[in-house]
Amino acid sequence: MASRTNQRVLLGCALLCAAALPCADSSRLRAAESQPQPTVAVANFPVASAARLAGDGKQTRFILDIDQTVTFRAVTLADPYRVVVDVPQVNFQLPAGTGVGGRGLVKAFRYGLVMPGGSRIVFDLTGPARIANSYVLEAANGQPARLVLELEEVDRTAFVQSLAPENRPELRPTIAEAQPATAPATTAPDTAQQKADGRPVVVIDPGHGGIDNGTQSSGESEKNLVLAFGLALRDKLEKAGKYRVVMTRNDDTFIPLNDRTKIARNLKAALFVSIHADALPRAEGDAQGATIYTLSDKASDAEAQRLADAENRADAIAGFNLAEEPTDVADILIDLTQRETRTFSNRFARLLMGEMKSTVRMHKHPLKSAGFRVLKAPDVPSVLVEIGYVSNKGDLEHLVSEGWRSRAVGSMAQAIDGFLTKRMATAGSSN
Repeated sequence: MASRTNQRVLLGCALLCAAALPCADSSRLRAAESQPQPTVAVANFPVASAARLAGDGKQTRFILDIDQTVTFRAVTLADPYRVVVDVPQVNFQLPAGTGVGGRGLVKAFRYGLVMPGGSRIVFDLTGPARIANSYVLEAANGQPARLVLELEEVDRTAFVQSLAPENRPELRPTIAEAQPATAPATTAPDTAQQKADGRPVVVIDPGHGGIDNGTQSSGESEKNLVLAFGLALRDKLEKAGKYRVVMTRNDDTFIPLNDRTKIARNLKAALFVSIHADALPRAEGDAQGATIYTLSDKASDAEAQRLADAENRADAIAGFNLAEEPTDVADILIDLTQRETRTFSNRFARLLMGEMKSTVRMHKHPLKSAGFRVLKAPDVPSVLVEIGYVSNKGDLEHLVSEGWRSRAVGSMAQAIDGFLTKRMATAGSSN
């Protein structure tokens, strides 16, 4: 009994400390939000119409044609070598295949919406380089406005010196500090709404989004397939009316991994379900069927470890790795609450497998565990569901089929309802 009391005291202290951590960031956000903000219609977003590279392995220039001048911010990153350019939201109307090939110091580049209000261009470099010059030219003489980036080769030593603490730029972009528009992680209205609502919260997390396409095959992107599945699951659950359903994203937006779990924790979600669709490298053969993952410090097999490593690097795809090392407070919370949460997660995973196997083809080993970062909320039961392999022809045919999606969504909704009904009943009887 004394041990349990001590645990509760520690948990209470840890929760108070954890609650205080975001205050500074929240204050900065409120201050920024209090400034007058222009109302920008969708039609007025700057339009990028062309992009090209010029130069060689010593000096390379990037030019982006755009219909109006924009502000921007460019930084270099190492391991791997990249240049990241943040701009306000841009409507990229570039020809298909733009950025796939490189030139000079640039192996390739990618671009897209990183979150509402902000876009990003990420350049993969062939080696260390510095930004020799960067500027925006206004439209003149019949030519459009242009964003120009000039890169210059440097050696590793010079590159590292340029990233010395006194010269290192702030690597966390301003636009990334804003909360996702689809489900703000900390807002008073959400808390008030939840208290007034009273229904259990289910958070559905379609993986990837925005600049991060996820896996791709036969012209299909994982980010689009899982978004369609997540929206269908949301609609199914909302139709029943028993749960409040929140999406981490409901459009083609990039949401950092940590923000996805923060949404669930701040809403005190009863369940977090992350939706993905894996692809197996050709060298590893073929695999098919749905797989359900729960959190583990050690992966249940090599494939699970590979997938977890790939998904945990998703933030780096958008340029900046926004992972935050766990604090001492987070360690205490994990020690005190993770065991019970994992029990509930595993219970839901088994129930979900039982429901899905009657309607959906399952992987030969359908229950696995790995260290996915989106599953690490210590107080929210969480699973990651790979609904199929886009690298498998049969699975891909299912993933793009509305009939298959409807059946799979139905079985998943049934599992969610069964799990939460029993859990709420148990919680009610213990009060």
